[in-house]
Amino acid sequence: MPQIPEKIQELTVGQLAARSGAAVSALHFYESKGLIHSRRTSGNQRRFSRDALRRVAFVRAAQRVGIPLATIREALAELPEGRTPTADDWARLSASWRSELDERIQQLNRLRDHLTDCIGCGCLSLETCVLSNPDDVFGERRAGSRLLVERPGSTVRGGPGAVPARESGCCGD
Repeated sequence: MPQIPEKIQELTVGQLAARSGAAVSALHFYESKGLIHSRRTSGNQRRFSRDALRRVAFVRAAQRVGIPLATIREALAELPEGRTPTADDWARLSASWRSELDERIQQLNRLRDHLTDCIGCGCLSLETCVLSNPDDVFGERRAGSRLLVERPGSTVRGGPGAVPARESGCCGD
């Protein structure tokens, strides 16, 4: 990794890319989303302050755990401009994401635990599938592998409150 002398306070986009490990296109994207900022030289070249290195590291770490860019931008907006985010800054900002990450981990654990059942069945029935129908929210309305376009005027067998039939069936339809 190329070292940049301490006396250099601004980095080119190429230097920032080399030091951060992010592609130049990613840095342009981050800038367009307001995650990092640059100034333009008289020759219209981007120059980033050294604190952009830490901000890019912050963005990439947050992305790796699945935090949306809009949430990352909101977090970075709480930091003063021109200052490298500190470990305390990261701890404070990431603490607010903890419950969201815990919920996502629980969802992934449920997916992992029920994946074999799903592959064994192969239908992803909305009536019983815990992957495509967590907590059986569609099971009370109708059964089947997915919600499909309804055929005009047709209904599934039943009395009052019968639901319209669908174009194809699966798993007990």
